[in-house]
Amino acid sequence: MLNPRVVAVILGGCIALITTAFLSLVPDISVQALLVGAALAFSSAFILIYLTLEFLIFREIQRIYIVLDELKKKDSGFKIKKKKLKASSNPLKKLHDEIFSLANRKQAEIDELRRMENFRREFLADVSHELKTPIFAAQGFVHTLLDGAVEDSEVRDKFLKKAAKSLDGLDALVQDLLTLSKMESGAIRMQLTSFEMKTLVQEVFDQLDHKAQKRNVKLLLKEKDAKPTTVEADRNRIRQVMSNLVENGIKYAGDNSTVTVGLNVSRDYVHITVSDNGPGIPEEHRKRIFERFYRIDKSRSKGTGGSGLGLAIVKQIVEAHQSSIEVSSKVGKETTFSFRLQRAAAPTTGTSTRPTSAGQGGTPQVHNRELGQAH
Repeated sequence: MLNPRVVAVILGGCIALITTAFLSLVPDISVQALLVGAALAFSSAFILIYLTLEFLIFREIQRIYIVLDELKKKDSGFKIKKKKLKASSNPLKKLHDEIFSLANRKQAEIDELRRMENFRREFLADVSHELKTPIFAAQGFVHTLLDGAVEDSEVRDKFLKKAAKSLDGLDALVQDLLTLSKMESGAIRMQLTSFEMKTLVQEVFDQLDHKAQKRNVKLLLKEKDAKPTTVEADRNRIRQVMSNLVENGIKYAGDNSTVTVGLNVSRDYVHITVSDNGPGIPEEHRKRIFERFYRIDKSRSKGTGGSGLGLAIVKQIVEAHQSSIEVSSKVGKETTFSFRLQRAAAPTTGTSTRPTSAGQGGTPQVHNRELGQAH
């Protein structure tokens, strides 16, 4: 209740009481004189205090509050309109709360800008390194051939194959960067179809079987029950997700290990897990493994290959399906990636096929609708 009028009434009443008390000490003073003195003291005190608080303090505080309110709303035109605070509001407390709230928001924005600046520097350094490595390798092979090695057919073929491999790696890196950039900007939209996850997982296993055999890695599909695992999602993109996760398991789990894909069906979703019994991921790295080019062990990254963008692309694809990817790990024991997809009715026989805008020709189109990016 601390507005100028109430404060002026309280202080004016106090001054009138004090004045009346002093006047009562005068001998033979009448009650009428005391009442007149009290009224004059109250009126003059009320007017002076009210005008002082209203015009010198309260209105100035109100103007500051209006400016803070405009800053809070981030009004681009910054047009200040007159607003009245509620009569029962405490302007000093409200001003304090607004300044404190604004300071917290600005500090949060500064912290976010600093974080993004650090991320930008790290990203530029990483992408420069990733681009430089295959370019310099191919450049070295070509210059060696130009310096005379081209005359030796055996050396020429060997160096040309190495140069082609380096350029293929460079092309894959650029394509991954373009894909990730388009996903983050919303230029790529998910083309939803109904398909069986067990079939897709088996296709991924067949695709990566050669790499798994080289490292003596077992690929297992684990189902909790025999329920249909038909999902509604972008088949090509989900295949990309599963390929990345299974291939990561093969690379980092080590020789003589096991990569297990689990399918758990609930009423509305199919929960998918990809686990390996490798060395695990330390806790301090788990929040950053989905960043571009982030690798836990920089020394191992050169030998394992890949663009360093696989998990970043996985995260974007899963989030575009209105889901999220989680990682849990026990150091020295296992690592598990998990996400879920919306269940769908099993595809009916004789369904016509037609290509989608994402180039999914020949995929059974039970449902063919677009799903926008999740931001």
